[in-house]
Amino acid sequence: MNNRIIKRILQNKASLVGFILVAFFALVALFAPLLAPVHNPHNPYQLPQSSYEVTPQPPSPQHIFGTTEQQYDLYYGVVWGTRLAFKIGITVTFFAFLIGLFLGSAAAYFGGAVDEIIMRFTDIVFAVPSLVLAMVIAAMLGPDIKNMMIALTAVAWPSYARLVRGDVLSVKTRDFVTASRALGARGPRLLLKHILPNSIYPSVVVASLDIGYIVLTAASLSFLGLGAQPGTADWGQLIAMARNWVLGSSGNTFAYWYTVAVPGGVIFLFVLGWNLLGDGFRDILDPRQG
Repeated sequence: MNNRIIKRILQNKASLVGFILVAFFALVALFAPLLAPVHNPHNPYQLPQSSYEVTPQPPSPQHIFGTTEQQYDLYYGVVWGTRLAFKIGITVTFFAFLIGLFLGSAAAYFGGAVDEIIMRFTDIVFAVPSLVLAMVIAAMLGPDIKNMMIALTAVAWPSYARLVRGDVLSVKTRDFVTASRALGARGPRLLLKHILPNSIYPSVVVASLDIGYIVLTAASLSFLGLGAQPGTADWGQLIAMARNWVLGSSGNTFAYWYTVAVPGGVIFLFVLGWNLLGDGFRDILDPRQG
């Protein structure tokens, strides 16, 4: 980041809070092997299990965040779940952005039948609620993290395609593009060198906001049994294992509060961080801002 971007983030308290939260989670993900030593070298995302006892155990020196049902360690799940959240959020957003960028720019640049076909297909995808469509695709492919990421990518790209198409249509009529054509710029060179670099900033802002949303949706799919396998260090899976303990025990509603509060709080802070940081990027990249 250059000095201007850093200065803008520091001046905006909300974006500064978002940056701090995202940086904190990034450090947790980076140093996950040190914070929570790997239990299974073949699968670091497998939760350690101390026993098969059904009832969750409260926080203790051995399990600082407590355990879920069947004694899966919440601390390990939170730490390695952070790395998995970054993996899912960034990977899905990256590929959805690329697909949307390619289809949206092609539709706007070539127009005609190409534009009609691409945008009508985009409308079809938009016609189905994204979570419902992701559930259907994930169910067809089978419960697995990779399949879940494919399902999320399949429902995330249309928003980028629409946004890029609108921006390319606006930019390609501007004077500097007309001048480039007059100087001989044509085809892919005109699109890649002159039009796209001036069209993608709104999409970059949306991408920064979408990372948190993608992770939230992934947690929803895991909670419904359409994402990570049981025993995986996945935030949605941790909440799924807490569903039987939300109401606590007889006479003590908050007996098992940690089973929901720990993974739920982590998801809340992660999504909040990306949303605040995305708002900051919007202000920074908005050409109307001074």
